Amino acid sequence: MSISKSEILERKTGKDLYNYQKSAINKIFNSFEESPADYHLLYQLPTGGGKTVIFSEIVRQYLNTKKKKVLVMTHRIELCKQTSNMLTEFGVLNKVVDSKADLSDQAEYSCFVAMVETLNNRLNDDKLDISDIGLVIIDEAHYNSFTKLFKFFSQSFILGVTATPLSSSMELPMTDNYDELIVGESIESLIEHGFLSRAEMFSYNVGLTSLVVGANGDYTVKSSEDLYTDDNMLGKLLRAYEERSKGKKTLIFNNGINTSLHVYDTFRRAGYPIAHLDNTNTKKERAMILKWFKKTPDAILTSVSILTTGFDEPTVESIILNRATKSLTLYYQMIGRGSRVLENKDTFSVIDLGNNFHRFGPWGDNLDWQRIFKSPNYYLDSLLSDEELESNFRYEMPDDLRAEFKNSQDVHFDIQKTYVDAIRAGESTKVVLERSIAQHAKICIENSEDVYDALALAKQLGDDIDFRIQRYTKCISKSTHNFVEWLRGEYRKKLNSYLRVNFDEVFEEIHGFAPKE
Repeated sequence: MSISKSEILERKTGKDLYNYQKSAINKIFNSFEESPADYHLLYQLPTGGGKTVIFSEIVRQYLNTKKKKVLVMTHRIELCKQTSNMLTEFGVLNKVVDSKADLSDQAEYSCFVAMVETLNNRLNDDKLDISDIGLVIIDEAHYNSFTKLFKFFSQSFILGVTATPLSSSMELPMTDNYDELIVGESIESLIEHGFLSRAEMFSYNVGLTSLVVGANGDYTVKSSEDLYTDDNMLGKLLRAYEERSKGKKTLIFNNGINTSLHVYDTFRRAGYPIAHLDNTNTKKERAMILKWFKKTPDAILTSVSILTTGFDEPTVESIILNRATKSLTLYYQMIGRGSRVLENKDTFSVIDLGNNFHRFGPWGDNLDWQRIFKSPNYYLDSLLSDEELESNFRYEMPDDLRAEFKNSQDVHFDIQKTYVDAIRAGESTKVVLERSIAQHAKICIENSEDVYDALALAKQLGDDIDFRIQRYTKCISKSTHNFVEWLRGEYRKKLNSYLRVNFDEVFEEIHGFAPKE
């Protein structure tokens, strides 16, 4: 029997669980009964599937049937408070163990909610009695910060929950800390049954080989900011928004505060309603910004990774990944912020400006989570490198720009093939860009009545020029930031000069007659 969207949106408490949630709870309780007391179980469910609802109901049932206490661990204070509120909705009296908590009344509680660092301090100070904790639940279990606390719970059943059972560190795979993985409902199934919105993906190819991978296995903030604060990338972001997301409530994710501030300035100058949020904002500022974002229909919110977890705003219609990541978990978390359903929303847009779609596949792809859990290195090693990804790229003009060049049968130019042909012919590599400029000039002239039209068209070829420059610098193995910037500027100047000098001659070659004076 199908469930209407209004029924989905009106679920108030854990008393009205969906069938897939009940099934998950039954599997987990079966594991309680069949496994030793110190068993470590991991449960996977996509963002938006109701992990907190499921484990809150598990806590409620566990406390009704067992004579042991429960501890729920989170990695952020916002999640701590949200979890406490959800448990209260389920009728579970719970105590939040934060840095200011008075633990003199802890004996009166059977359930505790704590942030990992605070709990670590309290346990090391011997301030919290955990001798009677039978069940430990770990939210966002893929974070490695939790594993240091496992030593305190050697006789407790540990249940980790996550949307992506892939550790945030290759050195600490989850299979080393959990005995078993239970895979929940897939994203595709949740979409088909109306629990999640479907993502419409739009990917814009970006040259990422200037990025540096840091000690944590992901791209460094410094190298990301060098790339994403560049005027060309900011221009590409703005155009992508205008092509795919204009007028939609939009979240933009960046790698670095400086990048987000540049994005804020770019959109504000363009006249769009935008706010910036990062972890330096006060609690009051954050609340005001999120309130504005909620009530403003076409609001844009640019941020760093602060909104990847613990943020639930169903009115989000568009997600822009203005960053690259090597983290599958972060990729799914960012996109998941737009997946909540509403009465009039069953799809949302995703604009990818970090080649993440090419790296990880579509959001909701049929990933083999059991295999990823058991052999994470095999999965990670199978991901294509940036060089491999970019070798398969081919610049495609957006539809509206291609319409400007409707008189040209083919607008593509293969830099790599031209380079190889030039080398084989014993020519200088500089002829590659000369031939590229001549081809660009030709398609501009094909679609113009005079040189001024052609120069105006040339101005719109920025993305194609940058793509060709990126391809060319790869061929000659010279790609320092300053050299690439110089080459981009030089190419544009030479293209404009070529059009001014050669317009009449090329026009006559194309049309068989001279242009009108």
